[in-house]
Amino acid sequence: MKQMLGIVTLLVAVMAPAHSQSPEGTLKTIQQTKTIRLGYLQTAVPFSFADDKKQPAGFTVDLCQRVANGIQQQLGLPSLEIKWVPITQENRFDMVRNGSIDLECGTSTHTLSRQKTMDFSLTIWVDGANFVVNPAVSNARRLADLNGKRIAVIPGTTTERAIAEISKRDFISVELVPVKDHLEGMNGLNDKKVDAYATDQAVLIGLAFAVRDQMRVLMGDQPFSYEPYGLVLRRGDPEFRLAVNTVIARVLRSGQIMEIYDRWFGKLGKPSPLLVATWATNGLPE
Repeated sequence: MKQMLGIVTLLVAVMAPAHSQSPEGTLKTIQQTKTIRLGYLQTAVPFSFADDKKQPAGFTVDLCQRVANGIQQQLGLPSLEIKWVPITQENRFDMVRNGSIDLECGTSTHTLSRQKTMDFSLTIWVDGANFVVNPAVSNARRLADLNGKRIAVIPGTTTERAIAEISKRDFISVELVPVKDHLEGMNGLNDKKVDAYATDQAVLIGLAFAVRDQMRVLMGDQPFSYEPYGLVLRRGDPEFRLAVNTVIARVLRSGQIMEIYDRWFGKLGKPSPLLVATWATNGLPE
């Protein structure tokens, strides 16, 4: 009988659901503090930016809000305070690594090299780098058309790397002018300090809409890189990554992602077949 009781006890322990265990790492801190810290960019329209009331807004911000709500439910918390922390393109990864934020809600491309020091969620968006010019000055439509020109770019981004690689491959000579953010890049273009500004295409579209009353821009014919976006979190915290991915997969699988898309991109038409396919493949079953 004692042996039978021992077997039953072991089976109960093995079959107990994972959520009955005490959370560790980031989830433990969130549970104890009843606070989650989310980083957002201030000028990456329409993904992550500060609106007219200086409040976080955008596609990725909306998605992170749903992630926070989902984690609150997973932890069984009656309330969860979201602390929005402004970040920049330059410090975003350091803010994740040093624990200043729990999740980066911006426009970060998931790359193999970045996996060495940080972790990423499921893919939430696919994009490609492109550039804009002032049509009163230039009608450039391809990178080759910018040979001998100045291109503003944020240092350390995948866009900077792509331009450097293509320039070397195709024998194009361009001067890369570093800027701290999208606003400085667009201002440099408007003031004719640079001949083009390059970043992810969807961000350029959002910026073009945002500044349409102040300046006109012309975009290149097609993207020149592949940029899969993911939310960024600290490496070595699989429990938190699973909690984040569980929410994202549900949002993608249920079609809720279209509500967020329509809010920020609806005026541009339907999402591309590639984006729809990305959402479908990342809407993992539970």
